[in-house]
Amino acid sequence: MRLIFMGSPDFSVPVLAALLEAGHEVVCVYSQPPRPAGRGQHERPAPVHAYAQAKGLPVRIPASLKNPEEAASFATLKADAAVVAAYGLLLPAAFLDAPPLGCFNVHASLLPRWRGAAPIQHAILAGDEESGVTIMKVTEELDAGDILLAESLPITPQTTAQSLHDELSGLGARLMVTALEGMAEGSLTPHPQPQEGVTYAGKLTADEGRLQWNRPARELERRVRAFTPWPGAWFEYDIAGKGERIRVLSAQVVDDGKDTEPGTVLDDALTIACGEGALQIGRLQRPGKSAMEAESFLRGCPVPAKTVLPQG
Repeated sequence: MRLIFMGSPDFSVPVLAALLEAGHEVVCVYSQPPRPAGRGQHERPAPVHAYAQAKGLPVRIPASLKNPEEAASFATLKADAAVVAAYGLLLPAAFLDAPPLGCFNVHASLLPRWRGAAPIQHAILAGDEESGVTIMKVTEELDAGDILLAESLPITPQTTAQSLHDELSGLGARLMVTALEGMAEGSLTPHPQPQEGVTYAGKLTADEGRLQWNRPARELERRVRAFTPWPGAWFEYDIAGKGERIRVLSAQVVDDGKDTEPGTVLDDALTIACGEGALQIGRLQRPGKSAMEAESFLRGCPVPAKTVLPQG
């Protein structure tokens, strides 16, 4: 097919690569504009932008799709279809109507559960036992289009947002290629999403990563996994008289902390009482420092038993 690809982050790159490997003609790639990144805050192209340039593909990086000139420019590409994978901008009706076959999205959840911006993290936060990828036709209503294909993956007690992201990205690439083949052959018919079971996964902020010790330990452990690597789960602790956000990279639930004030450090291994149970910290990281095991952290920054950490 003659395709337009629309994507921005790392999640999208395997999808674009799979389309090229399958022999599709990608006539143009749309991606988010470069943004400041790193210590120097130099502008850096989005991963899809960089990959497309390396492959010699034309790239467009509009800040908005709302003006008529952008829609007209999109239509002149005369693509059979557009493939969308975590692009970051909603497509107006003029874009949706331009390709004869339509626009198709790789969404990292089993729709209609977890429509929206952060389905991977919300699935882990909620304690879901599975996630997956849905290939759907894009409509003006957020993530509400007809479904072409869907496939599930288990969420295990070891699953982090990063590991699930990587699995779903590869799965999405494979399913999109299969879906396009089915559309071309006429063997695949989209079907409407169920009306029941709709949930929304809103955008995440860094402040949501704060570990509130009055919550159950099991919930906080899921928060650690759901917020790894971004925006990160954290707690505050004073080091040399200065409050720091200490990121928690791994933790496990232990049956301890009964009748103890939440936030109380229970031992010399950084086990912390929670609203229910306790959380034993495995790996953590100070701002601007390397990640380390709790044992190494405590040698340089002791957190004595009976210390009460801020609730937040």
